[in-house]
Amino acid sequence: MKKMSEEDGWKRTPITGWVQERIRGLMPQPLVCVDATAGTGRDTLFLCRITPRSGRVYSMDIQEEALAIARERIREAGFADKVRFIAGGHEEMDRFIPERPDLIMFNLGYLPGGDHGIATSFPTTALAVTKGLKLLKPGGLMTLVVYSGGDSGYGERNALLPFLKELDSHRFTVILESFHNRPKEPPLPVYILKHCD
Repeated sequence: MKKMSEEDGWKRTPITGWVQERIRGLMPQPLVCVDATAGTGRDTLFLCRITPRSGRVYSMDIQEEALAIARERIREAGFADKVRFIAGGHEEMDRFIPERPDLIMFNLGYLPGGDHGIATSFPTTALAVTKGLKLLKPGGLMTLVVYSGGDSGYGERNALLPFLKELDSHRFTVILESFHNRPKEPPLPVYILKHCD
């Protein structure tokens, strides 16, 4: 049986991997990328793979544990020189990101295998999305994987979706996908395309 690689993401983790496949189609070679919620570094590694050799990736997380795991994953994959790791909350990205990104990814919730009490929440996520959309280049893309149910509850999702619906439709297109036959409360992928400043 063929061993599944990190690049077979959508087969291994259907929802987050599907988001990566969507990104490949919408923005095949972004030059500057931000992983706003580094977690274990899977999205950071994905961004390293799709950016050209001269590309840059910024990877943020508030948990040192997450950044340590992500750093090791990136080092093992040979991309250490391409990534700048940032210990800070995504709501502070305007302080840490010195250039305008083509692509910003969020994977909300908590660190897999980590403390479920440390998780994203609507107030900081809404601020991060607002600042991220301001930073994002026209023609750029922001993605969010929004969780609900279980430990995450519904608070962040139930506040975030109406917030996103109110984004200026002349400047942004917001697309929400649903995994209709997944049990319980599957994550919701959201794609925000920025048309102009």
